[in-house]
Amino acid sequence: MRWSGQQVLDDGIGAEAALPGMRGLLRSVRTPEFAGTVFHEVEAKSVLNRVPGSSPVPFRWTVNPYRGCSHACVYCLAGSTRVLLADGRVRPIAQLRVGDAVMGTEVVGGQRRYVPTTVLAHWSTSKPAYRVRLAGGTELVASGEHRFLSDRGWRHVSGGWCRSGLRPRLRPGAGLLGPGPEAMTGWEQRPHTAAYRQGYLCGLVRADGPVVDDVPGCGVDQCGVDHREIGHCGVDHSGGFPSDHLELEALGRVHHFLAEAAQHVVELPVAVPAGGWEPGRIAAPTGRGGIAPITDVVRWPENPGVDWNAGFLAGVVDARGAVEGGELRIRHTAPEIVRRVTSALRRLGLRHTVHTERHAEGGRRAVRTVRLLGGAGALLRLVRLADPAVGKLRDLGGAPVSGGAELAVESVQSLGVEMPMYDITTGTGDFVAEGVISHNCFARNTHTYLEFDAGADFDSQIVVKVNVARVLERELRAPRWGREPVAMGTNTDPYQRAEGRYRLMPGVIRALAGSGTPFSLLTKGTVLSRDLPLITAAAADVPVGLGVSIALVDRSLQSRLEPGTPSPAARLDLVRRISDAGLSCGVMVAPVLPLLTDSAEALDALLAQVKAAGATGATVLALHLRPGTREWFLDWLAREHPTLVEPYARLYRRGAYVDPAYRHALAERVAPLLRRHGLSGAATIARGHARSAEHATVTPPSSGEQLRLM
Repeated sequence: MRWSGQQVLDDGIGAEAALPGMRGLLRSVRTPEFAGTVFHEVEAKSVLNRVPGSSPVPFRWTVNPYRGCSHACVYCLAGSTRVLLADGRVRPIAQLRVGDAVMGTEVVGGQRRYVPTTVLAHWSTSKPAYRVRLAGGTELVASGEHRFLSDRGWRHVSGGWCRSGLRPRLRPGAGLLGPGPEAMTGWEQRPHTAAYRQGYLCGLVRADGPVVDDVPGCGVDQCGVDHREIGHCGVDHSGGFPSDHLELEALGRVHHFLAEAAQHVVELPVAVPAGGWEPGRIAAPTGRGGIAPITDVVRWPENPGVDWNAGFLAGVVDARGAVEGGELRIRHTAPEIVRRVTSALRRLGLRHTVHTERHAEGGRRAVRTVRLLGGAGALLRLVRLADPAVGKLRDLGGAPVSGGAELAVESVQSLGVEMPMYDITTGTGDFVAEGVISHNCFARNTHTYLEFDAGADFDSQIVVKVNVARVLERELRAPRWGREPVAMGTNTDPYQRAEGRYRLMPGVIRALAGSGTPFSLLTKGTVLSRDLPLITAAAADVPVGLGVSIALVDRSLQSRLEPGTPSPAARLDLVRRISDAGLSCGVMVAPVLPLLTDSAEALDALLAQVKAAGATGATVLALHLRPGTREWFLDWLAREHPTLVEPYARLYRRGAYVDPAYRHALAERVAPLLRRHGLSGAATIARGHARSAEHATVTPPSSGEQLRLM
């Protein structure tokens, strides 16, 4: 590979090339052959990486000579885009930080639901901007590569190509999913006016106490309310206020509000004993200090305003609310409290129902349950309008994901400008932005392990561990090293184009073979052919695993399903080169497409060519429809083979993996073909735990074991 005109950058290269504090940096290099890319040559302290025990991959150790990828997609949004936090508030994406708790989603029991998740990485870049306008008036500014969740799966903002092929794009009429714009408006904290504080204290104190009130009276001594003045407050306070079920967040707010009430005179119409109504005020002289008595805060006002109703609702929710699956319920026995709650909900424009039931133990008072209607968006709107103090009552977690007419795409328009944009990585791989569910790159935070930004740096800042062979030799000499198999190509490709210049892999291969460590290599590049003599020599000392995935021999079908990837002929030629070098090569026949490429004739023809190319074993893997892949494939299927949509719905009704009965039938069909072509050996029909071909891994063989691809 040519490496002409390289430029060694000094310490003045700034943020474009290196981030401050990168450990072990020797120099940074630009070259015309890699426009826009900077290679940072570093001295690594350790290169033998142990895979976390929770990972499902079938190996424990990896070596990655390179970090970063120049082919990565960039999912980005304008900095002002509001992201839903886990507590129901929102924050512009530009202001998010690593560690912030936001709301994501995950599929639970076949249903996508909201779950809290954590920001793992945060970055910025500059990309051409597009505007997505929705029917309800929402506008989002994003990069063309950004993806949103629609009723037909994940869709990119604009068309084009990515590493996995032609990307499915948003089109007018597509319905996006999420809690909607109502959940995102007015995200600043509601001001706690005097009327709001009065309403909150009234609601909390009156709603506190046992749900079922079978004790007549109120317990004047404990309540502290002069019932000769205001009458029965409707709550059993025989256990005293506050009861021990109140959360600390609510108690902290009560203390603050009572202290505020002691400092100010609050003008508010209140009820009088005669049964009529007249203006009055809380007897709390200005400057009195201390804590206001409860008698000052539980009076019913005449014609309460919006602030009082919002505070009252927040107080009742904090005292007697429960949220499950994103749905709020308030249970109580006092008719006046229930009436005031429903009145407050109506005043704030929130739909609800009331259900009445007798107490299970035969209490004299009926239990009434007020249920908020409208799903996730309604709960978030209540949080915005009422601002309850208790965090768990603001939690959307468990609520099912849905959409609405206001989330239909009206238009997607290029703005014709490049602008700064931001994105995050979360634990769930997604988040809620401006009321819709937004995708993010789950792998980018791995770049931050070397103190790099996970955004533009992941694409353009490639870390080259120039001492990888020397450090690996040292680590392999350690007495504790047990010569377990090492897999390469599991994170970044060890034979990416830069390997033609740096030639790191020959030293890695020599180190592994010299220490008696088995290893495997997985690559789509052809640079591996350069090292075939060295790999052949290593295979004389240690078990070596090499493999290629070949799904189709029909070039027409392959070009439509896997655009931009090496042709079947090129992949078969790679197998042939490996075989001609005297090395064993396993082939992953994956993915097999049910009802399209799974016939005995089609599989027989493919396996015949695989065998003719020199493969020594094969693993057959049925199509695995992970989220993202599923939506793209089913969209393709509906266009190309609409009669197969319903059969596929049945085959994949359980989720990402094909029905077990189909896998069993495929295994019975393939077994005699593998035997006929001499490809059985240790090759298998991959079971439900196998990964898709796109993220296939090579299982390093132990001594005497045939390579298996899983």
